[in-house]
Amino acid sequence: MDIRKEVLELFKGRFGNFNKIQELAIPKVFYGKNTLIVAPTGAGKTEAAVVPVFSRILDIREREEVKGILAIYITPLRALNRDLLDRLYWWCNNLDISIAVRHGDTTQSERTKQSKRPPEFLITTPETLQALFLGKKLKDHLRYVRFVIVDELHELLDDKRGVQLSLGLERLVNFAGDFQRIALSATIGDLDLAGRFIFGYRDFDIAYWYGVKRYDIEVFYPKITEEDFELSRKLGWSPKIVWSLRKIKEILDRHRSVLIFVNTREMAELLVSRFKKWLPDYPIEIHHSSLSREVRERNERLFKEGKLKAIIATSSLELGIDIGHVDAVIQYMSPRQVIRAVQRFGRAGHKLEEVSKGYIITMDPDDYAESLVIKRKVEEI
Repeated sequence: MDIRKEVLELFKGRFGNFNKIQELAIPKVFYGKNTLIVAPTGAGKTEAAVVPVFSRILDIREREEVKGILAIYITPLRALNRDLLDRLYWWCNNLDISIAVRHGDTTQSERTKQSKRPPEFLITTPETLQALFLGKKLKDHLRYVRFVIVDELHELLDDKRGVQLSLGLERLVNFAGDFQRIALSATIGDLDLAGRFIFGYRDFDIAYWYGVKRYDIEVFYPKITEEDFELSRKLGWSPKIVWSLRKIKEILDRHRSVLIFVNTREMAELLVSRFKKWLPDYPIEIHHSSLSREVRERNERLFKEGKLKAIIATSSLELGIDIGHVDAVIQYMSPRQVIRAVQRFGRAGHKLEEVSKGYIITMDPDDYAESLVIKRKVEEI
């Protein structure tokens, strides 16, 4: 395997040696095989995909003149795009590879710039991929695509966005011809089915490694005290709601930085508004896809800088977004699915060797029973 020297030196200078999933996946990707890479959160899947792709981009540039987009990195969430741009800028600046992000929040001036001078490496979403086919200049730039990387594949498998992406990739073949496909995921049940979904009739290899990731999860059920009754009369809320807020604050006070996941945007708004009414100066904010780009980016930045104790979020922060160190994760009411629980609790102690600490705040007997089952299954993984 002849990964370019400058790429290897950059990797080893920052990360050290390749880990197990990188040893398995990098040769497959480097030699042009369609590859499904499956490993736990924090195992270095992104580098397993982009290291060989960067090396091959540099090889292509030496052999021929490039006038368009060589690689497209597709992710389910806009927040993930921004984070990937930050992480990959380091690589691209050192390798002199142009990079950009394009999604619904991209300004018109940036879109125009990309049409005139397309990046060699483009980060986008499934929805925006479809929009690329409509631009007169962009369609020409797509003729050069050699690599497509799809991140967080499991988020797309049972979703209409996944069907949209699958169709979009086949449309891209009409412009670029067949290109190499690389898919990344932390949690997939049926690997062959997932592979056929993203690769279609094409041959593909699987790079699979699931080292031991440890979870420590506590489940809480309401235990109403006299203090809860007094506060409920003062605030006008039920004692059970007051108990849940006090329990969340009790957990937050034991940690430096915490993500609080809820299952709907409405609950996120409700929970943050209750906190701000009860404790107006407490450093807690909100994050979901309906907020403006400016608000989302500000809250991500404040959390990463340690100026927020917690963010209340929906699935908008569930995936592999680097928002700095997360001590623990609170799930407000049952996450409903084991896969979702693994993804959310895995945000705490993000590195593979760290224990992911999680808490589930339940509100009724059914919620409590379901959460206990999910806790057991997650800790058995």
